[in-house]
Parts: sequence; C-alpha cells; structure tokens
Amino acid sequence: MKTIRRLIYVEALKAVAFVTLGFLSLFFFFDFVDELQSVGKPESLAYGPVQALIYVLLLVPSHLYELLPITVLIGCIFVMARLAQSSEYTILRTSGLGPWRALRTLLLLGLGFVVLTFAIGDYIAPLSGRTGQLLKSRYQGTYSLVGNTGAWLKEKRGDTSYAVNVLSISRDGSLQNTRIFEFDGNGYVSKQLMAKSARILDEKWVLSEVEQQDYETRTADKARITTTHVEKMDWPTSLTAEMVSVALLRPDRMSTIDLFDYIRHLNANGQTAQRYEIEFWRKVFYPLSCLVMVVLALPFAYLHFRQAGITTYVFGGVMIGISFFLLNNVFGYLGNLSNWSPWLTAAAPGLIYSVLSLTAFSWLVLRR
Repeated sequence: MKTIRRLIYVEALKAVAFVTLGFLSLFFFFDFVDELQSVGKPESLAYGPVQALIYVLLLVPSHLYELLPITVLIGCIFVMARLAQSSEYTILRTSGLGPWRALRTLLLLGLGFVVLTFAIGDYIAPLSGRTGQLLKSRYQGTYSLVGNTGAWLKEKRGDTSYAVNVLSISRDGSLQNTRIFEFDGNGYVSKQLMAKSARILDEKWVLSEVEQQDYETRTADKARITTTHVEKMDWPTSLTAEMVSVALLRPDRMSTIDLFDYIRHLNANGQTAQRYEIEFWRKVFYPLSCLVMVVLALPFAYLHFRQAGITTYVFGGVMIGISFFLLNNVFGYLGNLSNWSPWLTAAAPGLIYSVLSLTAFSWLVLRR
C-alpha cells in the first residue's frame, strides 16, 4: 500500500502544482497589466514598474488561497482519469485498492491540502496583503481607503459613544483627515474633533492641527457651537492600530483571529457584524472544501474512455471548480443581504458539493 499511496500522491502533487502554477501565472499577468495603469501618473511618480511588480507578487498568496480547492479538484481529476485511461487504476484495484481504501488514501491527501490552505489563508495571505497595501501607499502617497467616505469605527465608554472616520493614510502610516464624533447618553452629538493627521500610540491617538467643535443643544433658545483650534492633543481610546488596519482591509484578506476579535469589538459597540461573521465562518469551512474536491475526483477513476477523452473530463472538472467558486461568492452575498445564519451561509456550498461528491461516489464506485 505504501507504493500505491506514493504513486497516487506524487502524481497528484505534480498535477496540482502544475495546474496551480498555470492559474497563478494567468492571474499574475492580469494583475500586472491592470496595475500598469497606475504607473507614471503625476501624483505617483515614485510608483514604477518595479514597485508594481512587487505589489502584484504580494497578491499571489491571496490568489493561491482562493484557487487551491479548484486546482486540487482539477489536478486530482486529471490524475484519476489518466490512471483509468491507461488501465493503471485497474491494476491497482486488482492489487487490493478497493473503493473505501482509495477514498481513505485521497482523504489523507486532502487533509494535507486543508492544512496548506488554512496556513496560506490565515497567515501568509493577510501578511502579504497588508505589506502590499503599505508598499503601494508608500510610493503612491496618500490614497483613499474605503470608497469616498473612508473607514468608520465605533467605540463606547460608559454612556458616551464615539464614531471615528478615517479618510486616508499617508506614506508614513499616519491617518489623514480624521473625524471623531462624540455622542452623549441620549444619542445627541456633543463634540466633534477634526484632525488633519493622527498617529496611533498605546491607548491613545495623537491628533495634529485639531479643530474642536462643542455643541450646546440641550435648550433650543441657548443652542450654540463653540469652535477651538489646538495644535496637538491626545485622545484616549481603546482603538488600536490592529483594529484600524482590520477595518481598512477587505474581510476576505483578514486572518481568522483578526476577524474573531473584530466581530467581538463590533458586537460590544452595538454594530452589525453579519458581513464579518459570514467571512469568519467561510475562513473556517473553506479549507475543508479540499476534502470535498478529492472525494469528487475519485469517481473519475472508475469511468470508461471509449466515448470521451480525458480532456472532456478535465474540462468538466474546471467547470465544477468554477461553479463552486461562484456559488461560494453568491451565498456570501445572499446571506449578507437576507440576514441568513452566518455559519450556514458559509457551509452551504461545501455541503451541497459534499452531497454531490458522495452521490457520485455511491453511484459510480459502489454500485457500478
């Protein structure tokens, strides 16, 4: 059995590596061509082809995380179909490789891909994505972070709550055009701080060139706004640099721990966390889809090739992989819009394809 496992594992690893390299090369080319539009602009003269190339390279781990289940499926389908076409799998079956033993062999291989996918998605991809953003901001100067309105954060201390808006970030990492709204216990705005820049230190933000507006609106006949200007001031807060960076990242570029901490922060401050909860559970279930893919590839070893060639089955594997990727994204959007249960929304695509893979295994392998 060791020889059989070695044969299947080596062939599968080579096929998956080849397919992954092909997809990554394609994504790298498209990303680089798209990034060339930002090269040489007057506002970002320091951002040249070399910087664009480095930035695109830093996006590769994120693409690898998204593509691994698909490339595992295509690579394993190719190996299983090729073994069946050359009658090697028939010889392996006569040597004692029964359906359940073959399934256990592939599941063990799938567990290796699960660990690899989790490690890339939880450690390598978030780090490289954050590094790429910092690199781009360093050479392009200040840039908008989240659309035209920037990023919004919320904090609550006793009866007082705060809403913080960060519009952009500069090359040195300081926050630009920061606005802080203070609300009293009744939900009315009592103060607004507008700072040209802000730096995040331990348990405080250092605001520079601050315009402070104090609102006295409790009585209509004495309502007034008092405006003062301060060169520098400290604003105590529990909003750390990690929380700000998490708010500025796309949820799919965040690690599982960062997502969990940020969800707790949102819930503690009365903010909706549906989008981040769905992404958290997707982070949990997405690596497990590699197991589903290897099970889905096993029935291809029991097909006959008299009517269709191996390319037809590989093409079918590509279509199945693309449909899984699309269904995964569609369920994420539908769950967010319809307020579905986050864990069920994230697990549904994997459950659907698990049923399909087990049905195919039962029909093609056990009954035929």
